[in-house]
Amino acid sequence: MHVLVIGAAGMIGRKLVERLAASPSVLGSEIGRLTLADAVAPMVPAALQSATTALTVDLAAPGTAPRLIEGRPDIIFHLAAIVSGEAEADFDKGYAVNLDGTRALFEAIRREGQREAYRPRVLFASSIAVFGAPFPEIIGPDFFTTPLTSYGTQKAIAELLLADYSRRGIFDGVGIRLPTICIRPGTPNKAASGFFSNILREPLTGKEAALPVGEDVRHWFASPRSAVGFFIHAATMDTSLIGPRRNLTMPGLSATVGEEIEALRRVAGDKAVSLIHREPDPQIAGIVAGWPTNFDASRATALGFRAETVFDEIIRIHVEDELGGRLP
Repeated sequence: MHVLVIGAAGMIGRKLVERLAASPSVLGSEIGRLTLADAVAPMVPAALQSATTALTVDLAAPGTAPRLIEGRPDIIFHLAAIVSGEAEADFDKGYAVNLDGTRALFEAIRREGQREAYRPRVLFASSIAVFGAPFPEIIGPDFFTTPLTSYGTQKAIAELLLADYSRRGIFDGVGIRLPTICIRPGTPNKAASGFFSNILREPLTGKEAALPVGEDVRHWFASPRSAVGFFIHAATMDTSLIGPRRNLTMPGLSATVGEEIEALRRVAGDKAVSLIHREPDPQIAGIVAGWPTNFDASRATALGFRAETVFDEIIRIHVEDELGGRLP
């Protein structure tokens, strides 16, 4: 099996590659070739070093997508994106990466299939940012996509392309609408949602963190471990069960910032909570106000997708996966 991971240097990409290296047959067949691509150099897993090609490329640059597809990968994980805050701040860059790069990839697959029969499985990282206010209390599977950010618009357009290219048999696509992934390891990024992770990750290691919104802000979450599980399941499932609506809202849990903080208190104590400082940011608050807060993800769960059900579990997963199972 030939597997291509685009966006392999990102947080989910790295964790997905680690999972593939730990379980080379997790996709249903042994990985004979692994291609990793990103705008920065991806890490090559030692367990698959001899089978791995790592490329530092810009997906939106002319010629990149055909180069990635010429090896005819069987499974393509398309995780590359400019995150929400950066896409809002840099209009041109957001559309170039999130839309033009995706279209270039889909077209490269189409042209390869015109030359000789080829229909890979494509797993696309979408987002709940495709939805826009006003919202019902719980967003169901039939709620329309009317995004209120450039990032959400770019993802929504890519979802339509994925569904149409799948309908026409060009590839077998599944769009994974990710919840906000929490707790993100590493350092803060430019995502407007970054504070949801920052106010937990930093205090867990004895560092201060800024909270730019009120504690009553509610959002939809899943862990990095669940995110990897979503993509693995989508890569191996029977896609005939999905039907023509190829984009799925993933399961997660709805929690307020205050509930996040109380979960932190239960797991790490009052000392950790005391490191969170309120620093209101009207711009971030305005962006977050246009995001959905709660979902009925029964369609995805009926297809076998799973996520956490209590926030304490999300924090404990971070402690296990990133802190060696122990708090400092």
